[in-house]
Amino acid sequence: MNNQINLLFGGLSLFAMQGCKAPQAEQIEHPNIIYVFPDQYRNQAMEFWGQEGFRKKVNFKADPVHTPNLNAFARESVVLTSTQSNCPLSSPHRGSLLTGMYPNKSGIPLNCNSNRPISSLREDAECIGDVFQSAGYDCAYFGKLHADFPTPNDPENPGQYVEEKRPVWDAYTPKERRHGFNYWYSYGTFDEHKNPHYWDTDGKRHDPKEWSPLHEAGMVVSYLKNEGNVRDMKKPFFIMVGMNPPHSPYRSLDDCMEEDFNLYKDRPLDSLLIRPNADAKMEKAESARYYFASVTGVDRAFGQILATLKEMGLDKNTIVVFSSDHGETMCSQRTDDPKNSPYSESMNVPFIVRYPDKIRPRVDNLMLSSPDIMPTLLGLCGLGDSIPAEVQGRNFAPLFFDEKADIVRPTGALYIQNLDGEKDENGLVTSYFPSSRGIKTHRYTMAFYIDRNTKQLKKSLLFDDEKDPYQMNNLSLEENKEVVKQLCSEMGGMLKEIDDPWYRERILSNMISYVLIGVLVHIGKEKMPDRLVLIRHFIVIDRVSSLFV
Repeated sequence: MNNQINLLFGGLSLFAMQGCKAPQAEQIEHPNIIYVFPDQYRNQAMEFWGQEGFRKKVNFKADPVHTPNLNAFARESVVLTSTQSNCPLSSPHRGSLLTGMYPNKSGIPLNCNSNRPISSLREDAECIGDVFQSAGYDCAYFGKLHADFPTPNDPENPGQYVEEKRPVWDAYTPKERRHGFNYWYSYGTFDEHKNPHYWDTDGKRHDPKEWSPLHEAGMVVSYLKNEGNVRDMKKPFFIMVGMNPPHSPYRSLDDCMEEDFNLYKDRPLDSLLIRPNADAKMEKAESARYYFASVTGVDRAFGQILATLKEMGLDKNTIVVFSSDHGETMCSQRTDDPKNSPYSESMNVPFIVRYPDKIRPRVDNLMLSSPDIMPTLLGLCGLGDSIPAEVQGRNFAPLFFDEKADIVRPTGALYIQNLDGEKDENGLVTSYFPSSRGIKTHRYTMAFYIDRNTKQLKKSLLFDDEKDPYQMNNLSLEENKEVVKQLCSEMGGMLKEIDDPWYRERILSNMISYVLIGVLVHIGKEKMPDRLVLIRHFIVIDRVSSLFV
């Protein structure tokens, strides 16, 4: 019975207040906001995690990286330990970031390229830039987008793609698909870090021959200083900066700055790959020096933006967020795949928020999911009432202003992996295959993988992240039936809540309960005999009798 009661309230914590307007902090004026999210930046790759005040807040060893600007920034910020990229892949995450929806609703279930017309940011979605623009913000986007299906729309070569290789990955985003961003300096995806290119607001291409994070930081500085009269100084600004490094490649000085590489070049690999689950003998291990060099370079670029805010007196009224789209396994689990997995080094991403004098610096274990970011950013700016109705994520802004705010914290986050499904006669993907679903809680990570033909279980992962933080011991489902049962119940409810394909097709229904029943809870029988509270949200149960407490 105790386990059933725990499941009841665990489930309520997952779903309570979903879709509700969270209370807003009183604000006289809307602040500026800058959201910086380098690609493939693992949460472990921040130096401060090994420092006093942070070391005991996480159960992993900090990577031996040099990040002085992030170190100082973290001590002025709310730092989350448990932010999860639910579908840890560039395009699906960006779809969730921009729309506040999971991949099955955002329009982006797969990484975007010209072979996947089914994966592209929905034109009809009300995205974060749309909301900020409607609220009177000047909106600017810099760097990598990777949220559009590439089409032959090169502004300088009409009727042609922006690159010759096939499938096409890079893309130009025309004005009608920029979703509220009036200033544009962006591209789809392109991995020559010292040879980047961008299309500006008017569709003109720029090839600066400069390491991309430093170039993008310089362009942000120029925008902040309003060089060229590019922004409305009477409006607050909303800036997104999608840096590409430390995304691969990480194999030569073409990928990072030499001065940063020099910090790591002479260090033995086993002094860099210090985690017990990392294999320094893997061929990929040499990449660690270049990856860490890119991390340090991103830190420097981020520092330039922070310095400019302070120099201009904008730092006090500007919310600055540092995050990423997904992590990087970097030789853990003996996999070369840096992402798209339920391993903590793939799913766990940075999320650091600074708002001077408005939020108190601290470390918090709030389990933020990708779709939560959009409504939370809006909430931080006092725009909680403007969150679009379609948004599936929750606004956790009140918890940043007050860690004891009356908001139910989530106890779990979904893991989602999709692969190409059916293809037409031209090789174009016409559907996606929902290959894996899982759940991450503060203690456990569980994921199920299904066979493409039978849709039956072919592989499972189950880790006790408390006892096994590096996920080196895959636990037996059979020997952990009670844990699996509770995790399956929570996961089933969440999949139903977002109308996931696994719920619609009742995949693994012999293991996952997708039955949702409304809950009537009697509160305080002795002290409040007449008070009955109807909870309008839902949880998964095994027996109706377990509903009544």
